[in-house]
Amino acid sequence: MNPELITRLGLIAGNGRFPFLLLDAARAHGAQVVVAAIKEETDPEIDARAAADPGIRVHWLSLGELSRLIETFRQEGITQAVMAGQVKHKQIFSSIRPDWRLAKLLLNLRTRNTDMLLGAVAKVLSDEGIELISSTAYLEPLLARPGVLTARPPTAEEQQDLAYGREVALALAGYDIGQTVVVAGQACVAVEAMEGTDATIERAGALLRTLDAEDEASTLARRLTVVKVAKPAQDMRFDVPVIGPRTIAVMRAAGATCLAIEAGRTLIFDRDTVQELAAAGGIAIIAV
Repeated sequence: MNPELITRLGLIAGNGRFPFLLLDAARAHGAQVVVAAIKEETDPEIDARAAADPGIRVHWLSLGELSRLIETFRQEGITQAVMAGQVKHKQIFSSIRPDWRLAKLLLNLRTRNTDMLLGAVAKVLSDEGIELISSTAYLEPLLARPGVLTARPPTAEEQQDLAYGREVALALAGYDIGQTVVVAGQACVAVEAMEGTDATIERAGALLRTLDAEDEASTLARRLTVVKVAKPAQDMRFDVPVIGPRTIAVMRAAGATCLAIEAGRTLIFDRDTVQELAAAGGIAIIAV
């Protein structure tokens, strides 16, 4: 899909900076953007962007309003759309009421994992004449390139941890449970489920602090290595792995010293800031 050919784009906006980066990139390519902002997730700053730019229109809707999403895009003449920004998986099990279309979709799912749910939503949108395109269509320069991304490369010990961590993470991602694991001394300290990457890292740090307090003679290495992967059959239209300055800040607070990500399938937001924070915290980052 050539972004230069898209003159009018629908943006389904989740949380974080991802929607804003994609919005800026789409506008730089000359596309008019209609934003479907999710009340439970999207930063209200999106309204300020729209107020300052006549090429942006924002419609607020609840996470459960699939029919309204389709109706909004139809009325706005949208035939191509992109998902950007996280929608917390736990929202599926929250008190949000799905409309009839989403309720029917949920009832027909074999499992409620991310791929199954978002794939079904993509199919419904496609049936209504709205094609979901890759969430990296406008942001390919932000995809991680292979190699060490910091001044300090991983140590031999960290290399062992990240090699083991990748095996575990890829198996985990294959079941669409999570995409991040945290390893210390070739032992798996924490795995990601619904809580997300940051909470997984925080949990690993808290666990090691507890071990430090309870058992000074523990044999578990105190340095944490974080491994984040794409799914084996990653659909680039949604749930693409992302890291940014907050990832590094959370790692520093948790006592993590190494981060391994997947080259070509992980977006790095604010790369310069990420590298500066990593250098200040003695953190090595590698894309493999």
